[in-house]
Amino acid sequence: MANTQSNRKPLFRIVLFLACAIVIFLALNTLYSFTNTLQRLDLIESDRDQWQRPLDVLQALDVREGNTVADVGSGAGYFALKLASAVGNRGQVLAVDLRKLSLFFLWTRALLRGQHNVQVIVGEEDNPRLPAGRVDAVLVCNTYHEFSRAEPVLLHIFQSLRPGGRLVVVDRAPRAASAEHAHEVSLTVVENELRQRGFQILSHDDHFIDRPADDLWWLVIGRKP
Repeated sequence: MANTQSNRKPLFRIVLFLACAIVIFLALNTLYSFTNTLQRLDLIESDRDQWQRPLDVLQALDVREGNTVADVGSGAGYFALKLASAVGNRGQVLAVDLRKLSLFFLWTRALLRGQHNVQVIVGEEDNPRLPAGRVDAVLVCNTYHEFSRAEPVLLHIFQSLRPGGRLVVVDRAPRAASAEHAHEVSLTVVENELRQRGFQILSHDDHFIDRPADDLWWLVIGRKP
């Protein structure tokens, strides 16, 4: 009996060693994938800087130091991180997205950059879950076309804004005048929906981003009276 127990000990140690080795391998692989994703995001966003016109978008929002700004459809933080620098330590960025993984990457990137003024919010399909009457400006970039129902989302955004607060929407125009595709929406449709919700249209640019052989993007600025 004693010999049997003695023989089992080396086997148990081997199994434990293999289990630990597998756990360590998986942890290192996960860390590598995570780090690689962060580096890839930086590269993609560096390229995006060349055509997305981020400074003009921030100017349209009329962002100032100390403001509270919401980025609805923030993804991994392309605009949210830029907004965090624009509003400064006294300001706040509310980054809203439905995808928890994207928000996790955004939270991590903000933490690594020391941008502690970014708050991630897991939104709902019809509700970005923004605080009422506390937001100075809202950005919806490349996200409006994903709204299954724009009216309730616009209602929540309208309620979140202070009087005089701005809503800036940037999105892709339909490739053909006769049809809208899954990832596109017309400027006319969005302007009408903003007006119906009570926004004043301050200005629009129907050729905000116009690159040869690529998507045409428009920008519209709305204001809460």
